[in-house]
Amino acid sequence: MFEKFSRTIKGTDATVHYLSRKDVGNPVQEMEPEKRVEDPRLVEWLELKSLLHEALLDRLNLSVIDKVEPDVLRREVGSVVSKTLSDKCRPLDAQDFNKIVGELLDEILGFGPLEPLLADPNINDILVNGHRTVYVERFGLLERVPVRFRDEKHLLRVIDKIVSRMGRRVDESQPWVDARLEDGSRVNAIIRPCAIDGPSISIRKFAASPLTMQKLVANGAMSEGAAIFLQALVNARLNILIAGGTGSGKTTLLNAMSSFIDRKERVVTIEDAAELQLQQEHVVRLETRPPSPSGGGAVVQRDLVSNALRMRPDRIIVGEVRGAETFDMLQAMNTGHDGSMTTVHANSARDALGRLEQMVSMMGIEFPVSAIRAQIASGLQFVVHVSRMADGSRRVMSISEITGMEGQVITLQDIFVFQKRGRSENGEVIGQFVPTGIRPKCFDQLRDAGIDLDPEIFRNRGV
Repeated sequence: MFEKFSRTIKGTDATVHYLSRKDVGNPVQEMEPEKRVEDPRLVEWLELKSLLHEALLDRLNLSVIDKVEPDVLRREVGSVVSKTLSDKCRPLDAQDFNKIVGELLDEILGFGPLEPLLADPNINDILVNGHRTVYVERFGLLERVPVRFRDEKHLLRVIDKIVSRMGRRVDESQPWVDARLEDGSRVNAIIRPCAIDGPSISIRKFAASPLTMQKLVANGAMSEGAAIFLQALVNARLNILIAGGTGSGKTTLLNAMSSFIDRKERVVTIEDAAELQLQQEHVVRLETRPPSPSGGGAVVQRDLVSNALRMRPDRIIVGEVRGAETFDMLQAMNTGHDGSMTTVHANSARDALGRLEQMVSMMGIEFPVSAIRAQIASGLQFVVHVSRMADGSRRVMSISEITGMEGQVITLQDIFVFQKRGRSENGEVIGQFVPTGIRPKCFDQLRDAGIDLDPEIFRNRGV
């Protein structure tokens, strides 16, 4: 029955230069940070690279460097490096020579020490804590990597290079900034005086190939029956909220579910930083804009949601609701824009509803609590809760249906849940994603929409 999920993920030939998951045990604790950072050979290498970088800046015309063919540029850089090493009597063997030429090209064309991390397909997040310390998240686990910047000025130069490409700035008057790399990766940078120990960068990498629902099932994120049920909900145009913590996989699941939207429909997406990777042709992508240096010209999500309602959308997808735009999103869901989806930071399905209620109240208008809850209960039909487990894996924890209200309480019933059963010897979380045995209230609505679901997928076999 799962043959419906036919799209697959393309492989990658990128080389992995760091430890694999099975090798790292508890990588954060096993590292020896100060010993590794202050390795005199590394310090000497950084000093040599700085010397060569200055020589390149003196001899290369950086204004036209993007127009030069890569092979030609590499030969030119190699020539300058070779002459400078000869003049300084600093010979290098072939391996080190090729390595330093590659790192210098990263400095000239890219983001220096970050380039190998950005190229590693197994890394999801890059976290720079000052110029000496870099962590990455790989396979859901944090580990420190043997990468550092020469000094704080070097790190600031890389930050400026990142944000200037997006027309942003960061300085003492505006010491933090959100930006987006050309590949879609999301970047946050913060500098002194707000960053006490030196500049910090957080990069959430943009997946070149978004995970499909089939791949999520294969990875154990959910059961096949649950995936089929989610496809039915999207096809039947039910409104869905995806809830979870930071890095739990909310956007990944939203991308996977969006693949089931009919390609004939017009979809408008609204995000703070564009991360969604919808595969449909008829998609209009909207993104917020920060204020200009003079403090004006900001465009917030609420502005975009209001504007999207005038764009004749079949569906509206908000990457994440964070504030007053929640009210406009609920209004859209209640006024004919069925099939809309969004995400929210919350630790459970019930907490997610409380978060929505709280964010609507941020508008500053005195709405009765009962009225806000009625809007939520009538606008949303399902809440999908996702979580990152202790072993780094990301799983769907529950698929819950909103069934209405009892008094002033929004009522929920779980249709599928993840039952945790402990940890294995190697630390992996053991459990199963199972149906609760409750047939959803929307079952007849799905059937009326022409979706014929096998009732057996809801049967709890007591496993």
